[in-house]
Formats: sequence, C-alpha cells, structure tokens
Amino acid sequence: MKAVVITQPGGPDVLQVEELEQPRVGDLDVLIAVKAAGVNRPDVFQRKGNYPAPAGVDPRIPGLEVAGVIVEKGRLVDSWNIGDPVCALVAGGGYANYVSVYQGHCLPIPPNLTFEAAAALPETVFTVWDNVFRRGKLQAGDHFLVHGGAGGIGSTAIQLGVLFGAEVYTTVSSEEKGDFCQSLGASKVINYKSEDFQLALADLGVDVILDSIGGAYFEKNIALLNPDGHLVYINAMQGAKVELNLLKLMQKRITLTGSTLRARDRQFKELLRNEIWAKVWPKIVSGDFKPVLYHVLPFEEAPEAHRLMEDSVLLGKVVLTF
Repeated sequence: MKAVVITQPGGPDVLQVEELEQPRVGDLDVLIAVKAAGVNRPDVFQRKGNYPAPAGVDPRIPGLEVAGVIVEKGRLVDSWNIGDPVCALVAGGGYANYVSVYQGHCLPIPPNLTFEAAAALPETVFTVWDNVFRRGKLQAGDHFLVHGGAGGIGSTAIQLGVLFGAEVYTTVSSEEKGDFCQSLGASKVINYKSEDFQLALADLGVDVILDSIGGAYFEKNIALLNPDGHLVYINAMQGAKVELNLLKLMQKRITLTGSTLRARDRQFKELLRNEIWAKVWPKIVSGDFKPVLYHVLPFEEAPEAHRLMEDSVLLGKVVLTF
C-alpha cells in the first residue's frame, strides 16, 4: 500500500509517500480501505518528534481519523460487514491506503456525508464529547467559552455546545475567523489580538472553558469561571507550567481537569464511541451538525496540509484523500 511516512523528525517536507506492507487484521479488527483521512495538530507534533506513537502503532505513519470502506474483517467481528462505509478513530496509521481498526472504534457514515466530511469527524467529536460533556459537564443554559474556535476542535465544540443548549463564546485571531465562528452559532466572539477576553466576558461569567492554550490564559480562565465551573485542558500551546491560587479554586469550587485521547485503552474509546453514536450521531444524520472542511488535498500533498495547520489559518478541518 501507499502511505505518507515521517522519514525523520522535522518540517513538513519530511513527509514522503512510500510503499509499505498492508497492515494485518486481528480477530476483532476490520481493515478499512481509506478514502479520506483527517489532519490534526497532533500529527504535526508527531512529525516534529514531540508526540510519540503508542505501543503497537507504526510510528512512521501519522493520522488519527479515517473514513472508507471495510474490505476485510477478523473472524470474531460481529458489528460490521465487508462493504460497510465507516469512519473511525485510530491511534495512528491513518495516512495510508489501508488501516486496521478495532471494530468498536468505528461509526457508520451517514448517507448525507461524503468520505471527506466523515473523515473530519472522529478525532474532534471524540475529543469534544469526552472533554466538554463528560469532564466539563456542559449543560443546557451554561455559558461555554471555547478558546480558538475556528479550528477543527473549536468548530466542533461550538456546534455541539449550541446544539445541546449552551450559550457559546469563543476567542479568535481575526475578523474572518470571528465571522466564521458566529456562522456556527457562537453568540460572542473576542479577537484576542485587540481585546482582553477576561474583560470582555467579565459581566457574563462562564461555566465551562475548553482551553488548548495554557500559559497566561490560565489565571484569566480561573478569574472568569462562575462558582462550580469547569476548566478543561486539551493542550498547552503557550506553556504547561502555571501558577494556581488554591484559595480561588476552593472559594469557587472549580473543577480543573484535562485529558489526552490517543493513549487511552480500547475499552474506554469503545464506551466513548457508544455514547457518541447514541447522542451525537443523530444530530449528524439529521444535518443539524455539519463537519466544516477548510481544504481537501490529495495525500501526496500532505506536506502542504501540515503547512496549513502550522500557519493557523484554518476555518474548520483539513482532509487528505486517497
């Protein structure tokens, strides 16, 4: 099969297409002929050598989400049939013609979605559902702040927050990104380059914050949160070491949490998949939630896809086609 391979740690140009052996299928796995693969920021970290693949995953091939057709299945697979169109969360190996996936990490592709649109779903939806709704306990009527609303995670968080009845605010770096986030349902957008989000939201208060920035945002997040609020971290791009005034945490009864998804065990991801299938998938099937594609590129142009990720110009997701 053809695969996009990290030939050595470095810039986008270290991504090269190579011929590799097709992956083997375990008893509970399915083999997906990949039609499209989502591009995510962890792929960039892995390419740079800063995000090692979990044990058992080929470290040469990035890619955490795919969409395609099942062409082979293990002898104990009872959830899927050959020919089924599915999208799936994978721990790596998504940038390839074929990927082997545990049956419990797949979801059916709704008939109203293309393979490209479906490939933009698993990583962001799994991440947002786990962190915002399970850890952050987001409820209808809550005030929800999403930092960096224009990217894949942000655009997913905004849409799901609105669909489940929250009032959604977001921070962005440009007027174009602000307009984009408002089109997804954000009721207030703060351009952090010209306005302090803490001051802009001080009178409104926030119940749940999803942050991937860290650094100087941490203290402002704590100040903004309402009593019994939840602060959830999924990255720390501005710095992972922060100072916390424990008295503020206790006085407001704040829940501080965060997670990474890739290394979680198979059973956890399957339980998460089951919740998403029951609670989120109907909104995708109905068309209420729509994955937003910024650019779709052939897999041979993976270096360009990574440049787009690093330029932070995204309005939605970047997807590779195979």
